[in-house]
Amino acid sequence: MSEFNRPIAKPAFLFTPAPGSEAEQLLRLGRSPWLPMVHLFWSIWVVLTPAFGDGDYGFTPRWFVLTAVSFPLFLWLYVRAIFAAPHPAYWSAAAMIALCLVLLPWYPSGLSYFVFGCVMLQPHGARNIWRYCASLAVLNALLVVYALSLGYPWQPLVWIPTITFIIGVVVFTENKGLESDVALKLSHEEVRRLAATAERERIGRDMHDLLGHTLSMVALKSDLAARLVTRDPMAASREINEVAHIARDALNQVRRAVSGIRAAGIAAELASAKLLLETEGVRFDYDFDPEFSNTKLSTQAQTALAMTVREAATNIQRHARAHSAQVSFATDNGHAILRVVDDGRGGKLVPGNGLNGMRERLEAVGGTLRFERMPSGGTQIEARVPLSGESEVSGLTSPPPHAASPVATLAQEHRS
Repeated sequence: MSEFNRPIAKPAFLFTPAPGSEAEQLLRLGRSPWLPMVHLFWSIWVVLTPAFGDGDYGFTPRWFVLTAVSFPLFLWLYVRAIFAAPHPAYWSAAAMIALCLVLLPWYPSGLSYFVFGCVMLQPHGARNIWRYCASLAVLNALLVVYALSLGYPWQPLVWIPTITFIIGVVVFTENKGLESDVALKLSHEEVRRLAATAERERIGRDMHDLLGHTLSMVALKSDLAARLVTRDPMAASREINEVAHIARDALNQVRRAVSGIRAAGIAAELASAKLLLETEGVRFDYDFDPEFSNTKLSTQAQTALAMTVREAATNIQRHARAHSAQVSFATDNGHAILRVVDDGRGGKLVPGNGLNGMRERLEAVGGTLRFERMPSGGTQIEARVPLSGESEVSGLTSPPPHAASPVATLAQEHRS
């Protein structure tokens, strides 16, 4: 979800992630906003703490009453800290700490609320690790002094600051990584949006340059034919024939332009794969056989090869654990050949992960797909599609010299 499509914020108690919340960041990455609920497992210490006490600090009626009142409130504060905007989430975490301090004279189990509160303070309340650690030191010192003044033994109080610091720093690091992943995904979306906008603008300029002059000539000759139709029918007929010729020529040029736009799919997918893999630390390269740049492929075959590049790059990013990947294009015996090789962990390939989709798209254009585990490790994917004997659009001749396909242009740039 991009910055431009954020939902309107709703109250956190409706479990709708507010802008900037931890739950919204998880949704941006395609994860469940309820994932942090797993940490509630540690609230079991609310029940275990009185098991180590006796007398007034054991399982007394007072403990049951205070648990019945405080634990639902703690749960609400915890969920709110995850789903609310940064400022309300910060104060929800602070409220957990306050809940512990209020109950501490009668309720040792409230120490669990203190640990949760300290951990939840950091995702939004501290952007610097040292400032966060300083706030933990102050809060834990306050707790220890307060608990000792209430008569708590010092031995268990030693563990509270230790646990708070360890868990707090670990979660702080995880959240910084989460923020980096979200920022990276937003940058990818922005790159794609800008690329799509630039492509639309280019297409608009091309269509304007292509049709502007032609349509002006059609309008001029049509007006001339209308004036000549009564005075000189033969001249009017010639003008009308020229209008028809100009219109057919314009249609032919539009078809060539559209064919070039469709051919850009392979080039676009190579650029997208390079961005995806190199962001993950996988070195990516591609290579074109000189003969491939001059081949004729139908739109469906180009699309099938482009989608194969996309699915292969996605599988490498998700499953291969590779350090490098290589894409090559070549021709052989009337077929265009795409090979994708990585140096990942290899292993047995099973249906799924887009592999069936690749095979179906290639078979639909008379192509084949083959997988091979490399002896040195890694996997090779080979896709073959038949070359087109003629252009994809009926009546369309070879494009003029200035209308080179994007794939040919990309190959030329790669060789240079």
